[in-house]
Amino acid sequence: MPYALQIAASWSWRLIVTAVVAWGISKILGSISLIVVSIMVAALLAGLLSPVVFVLRKYGLWPGLATAITEIGFIAIVIGLLTLVGQQMISGFNQLSDQAMEGYRQLIALLNDLPINIGAGQLDQVLSDGLNTLKDNADKVLTGVANVGLTASNFATGLVICLFTLIFFLMEGEKIWLFIVGMFPRAARRAVNGAGRRGWKSMVNYTRVQVFVAFIDAVGIGLAAFFLGVPLAFPLGVLVFLSSFIPVVGALASGAIAVLLALVANGPVNALIMLGMVLLVQQVESNILQPLVMGKAVSLHPLAVIVAVASGSILFGITGALFSVPLLAMLNTVVRYLAARGWENDDEIRSEEFLYPHEVERRKNKAIHEKMKEHMKRNRKSESETNTEKVAQ
Repeated sequence: MPYALQIAASWSWRLIVTAVVAWGISKILGSISLIVVSIMVAALLAGLLSPVVFVLRKYGLWPGLATAITEIGFIAIVIGLLTLVGQQMISGFNQLSDQAMEGYRQLIALLNDLPINIGAGQLDQVLSDGLNTLKDNADKVLTGVANVGLTASNFATGLVICLFTLIFFLMEGEKIWLFIVGMFPRAARRAVNGAGRRGWKSMVNYTRVQVFVAFIDAVGIGLAAFFLGVPLAFPLGVLVFLSSFIPVVGALASGAIAVLLALVANGPVNALIMLGMVLLVQQVESNILQPLVMGKAVSLHPLAVIVAVASGSILFGITGALFSVPLLAMLNTVVRYLAARGWENDDEIRSEEFLYPHEVERRKNKAIHEKMKEHMKRNRKSESETNTEKVAQ
């Protein structure tokens, strides 16, 4: 048997076993994807909000109270922004509807001036055919509406799981991690602890930098839309901010929407100017902000980012596009850390939960109080037993 064939066979059966195990894990995770995605979103939010909790704890608040203030404040800010965006979108769409009707009239007039017979009659026929098709496929439409209702129900369930999980990640995240580390063999715990902490730090750094970059994109494109007179400038900025968390694809989608709004509202010249501003903001972000800021957070080649986003989108849809780059950044850091045996000289690895001095003192006082209560309870029990023996005698 040639040596090269032996090596190839050894690699082949091991890769087959690995692929089968990976397939099985993906099937299991797919059946509980709602829970997995909710926990992953909670982890990202915990990375963003944990500094607020630590600041509140530093000034003497209990971890539970600091977590409650942080999460309730975050929910209030999100609801306030969505309410403001919704109000502006409603008023803006009223204006856009009039402009869209005017654009429709101009289109009809343009078509009527063409040498070929394409005019309002043909468009009305297309609309009539569309309505007839809708009537003929009413059952499919109802099924689609039911699926939308099911999706909304799943979203509500996932939101509850995410917020509930976020409470414990913010309040006892490090304690949970140390519990997981304790499940590994004793000889591997330090390596796992150090690699996990470095991977978490890398993912959190990526997420925080992405928030900063998304904010710059939103401000740039939103201000450009405002000064160009494009309606819905503020909701457009919020849309750019949210879509920026999906690398490459999100920027293209939000930029296209901005240009389309300018085209419908103000015409082709304004749309071309808006396109130029979108390209300018995105070039500044990709060529200046990303190398300067993102390069310090994670070391990922742009090609790796594009391949990760494309692969995640194909395999898992929008969820894969959202989480592919943070997970790749985390995996990259963990592999580099383990390959370099970084845990051997890592002084930042903690085997106990981080506590501020006043929290350590508070826990000591609580432990003393619990011991005193237990001691008093035993004394009362002993006195009760003594009195019972005396009565019996």
